[in-house]
Amino acid sequence: MKLNQLSDNPGATKKRKRIGRGPGSGTGKMGGRGIKGQKSRSGVSIGGYEGGQMPLYQRLPKRGFNNINAKTHAVVNLGLLQKFIDEKKIDAGKPITEEVLVESGLVRRVKDGVRILNKGEITSKIDLTVTGASRTAVAAVEAAGGKLTVAQPAKADADA
Repeated sequence: MKLNQLSDNPGATKKRKRIGRGPGSGTGKMGGRGIKGQKSRSGVSIGGYEGGQMPLYQRLPKRGFNNINAKTHAVVNLGLLQKFIDEKKIDAGKPITEEVLVESGLVRRVKDGVRILNKGEITSKIDLTVTGASRTAVAAVEAAGGKLTVAQPAKADADA
């Protein structure tokens, strides 16, 4: 095989459509924009405009509100935590922190902290430190002989 014989698979690449490059291109002269009018001009945005009629986004009723102070936690179930311990992705002998959960792949990103919920069973004796946990999750970890500590997130300390 020589360098001049290398080529892409047929259909792997597609040529870019070159607008306004003469009548032979099929998209010459007015470049597929039609004749005159607002949409043929450059720099005009009319998204959501309905010709003077009240736009749909204004006709629909507004409900509820978005709380700008709401916290979003990464949720971890005890059953899934036990599964990662069984698969040796998390060492139950060492203290488990939010950083350990991210490194193991159980949590993608911490967001405002990690919250433990009591779904599934935990059988390992673990020492867990997270931002939040349900009462039943704390009870389940302690019943298995472990310890679950709820600590404040580092972001909250920096803001105060």
